[in-house]
Amino acid sequence: MPSIDIQHPHSLTPVAARQAVQEVADKLADRFGVDCRWDGDILNFSRSGVDGRIALLPHQLHVSAQLGFLFGAMKGTIESEIRRVLAERFG
Repeated sequence: MPSIDIQHPHSLTPVAARQAVQEVADKLADRFGVDCRWDGDILNFSRSGVDGRIALLPHQLHVSAQLGFLFGAMKGTIESEIRRVLAERFG
């Protein structure tokens, strides 16, 4: 099963970082029907074909996801879009 593993630095406060991650999660839920839920400082997300998490660490985000067959074929595109959004939201 293809996977995505991205670590991205940030300089936001923990509260601001959590709010920015929540805004991204809200867009994912609206556009793609992704279910999101917080477990401490980890946002878990899932839908058919994708299971992942975004961990809020001090000065860093860690995005990891397991992709099913159909999404696996688009791994490069998905990973590029994640990196673009992270750069836009977190510098």
